[in-house]
Amino acid sequence: MRIPPQTLEGWLRHCEQLHPKTIALGLERVRTVAQRLDLRFHCPVITVAGTNGKGSTCALLEAIAVQAGYRTGVYTSPHLVHFEERCRVHGETVKASDLIAHFEAVESARVQNGDEIPLTYFEFTTLAILRLLSQSLLDVAILEVGLGGRLDATNIIDADCAVITSIDLDHTEYLGPDRESIGREKAGILRMGRPAVLSDPVPPQSVLDHAREIGADLWLLGRDFNFSGDKQQWSWAGRGRRYTGLAFPALRGANQLLNAAGVLAALTALRERLPVSAQAIRNGLALVELPGRFQVVPGQPALVLDVAHNPHSVAALAANLDAMGFFPRTHAVFGAMADKDLPAMLAKVAPLIDRWYFTDLPTPRAASAAALQQQWQTWQCAAGQRPVPSSVHADPLQALQAAAAAAEPVDRIVVFGSFYTVGGVLVHGVPRLHARHADSANVD
Repeated sequence: MRIPPQTLEGWLRHCEQLHPKTIALGLERVRTVAQRLDLRFHCPVITVAGTNGKGSTCALLEAIAVQAGYRTGVYTSPHLVHFEERCRVHGETVKASDLIAHFEAVESARVQNGDEIPLTYFEFTTLAILRLLSQSLLDVAILEVGLGGRLDATNIIDADCAVITSIDLDHTEYLGPDRESIGREKAGILRMGRPAVLSDPVPPQSVLDHAREIGADLWLLGRDFNFSGDKQQWSWAGRGRRYTGLAFPALRGANQLLNAAGVLAALTALRERLPVSAQAIRNGLALVELPGRFQVVPGQPALVLDVAHNPHSVAALAANLDAMGFFPRTHAVFGAMADKDLPAMLAKVAPLIDRWYFTDLPTPRAASAAALQQQWQTWQCAAGQRPVPSSVHADPLQALQAAAAAAEPVDRIVVFGSFYTVGGVLVHGVPRLHARHADSANVD
């Protein structure tokens, strides 16, 4: 008889050993275990899918709902530093000890009468967090889809409202080679007769077609809701509601207005069950927080942390960096997964970068720092770009320390490429940099 783990760390190690694959899309196994758990929600559920903007959308929904006086539950993934970040109840990250009973319950449901259902790490942990949320007496649950939508573990829950943020190329080996294929997978979270909010200004036709086929209540940007603004404020209007003189979201970046517009559409669609006041919206926009999304850390040199990890999000990062104003030099700490479209990512941001610090990451899915540097040098030559120095480092913190050592006080450092890259810096606390004037090692 196996002795169950006693700690969250032990349970997470256990989850890593249950399935031969890291990602195994499909709902049959997860749904069977969920049925054994009698998993169900007794409050409105909002599910959020998309390529980029999911975390920001969930944070905005949560912040406004909390300001409206509702008890919220949020599930997001992945985490930056600690696993517990994936689950928040009423704005607070859950404690590790609060999760253990739910891991035990999932294991009991997974193994019955000698029959073991293999679950991936993501599937097991998703079920545990969903069970915790379902028993937390919530007024609203907000669930971020992990990958895709149709076959993602979160899709065992029939959401009362679905939000699909921007759609672009990522995880093509699982979701398909183009936006239409990927959109078709994302559209799998939509439900018949229920609100389907599309934040993407130009959604794939596959999403529109699926929504109409199943009879979802489609909310389209430009048709059912819209927004406008200037440098000081913005306004939103849609289906009988209008909000004017809104402050910009506390989350930085021009793309946050798209996310916020979709959030207001979702809340308007649910106003009969989840009414929110204009003041709650204003307060929520002002107070929302989300580490690692164009997070600017005060000090010298300036430090920007961003989990941008595909060409679309890196393009948004580049636009946001460009809007920051003039910096004599920009230093980039970069680590990424091996399956990413690195040339496309580099092309978006390379013109802004004066020095690269490539880093290893603590996962077998990551490209090594040396491999990233080699790909950068190959791309740099092929693209006819100006020579830019680079170095390799064993982890993100060492790479950041090297960047800080080389940077002038008036320079800028940007850390991006993966949740692991930003998390590898934040694990030691929010950095406070002090520029020095020494060269780092291993520069070519």
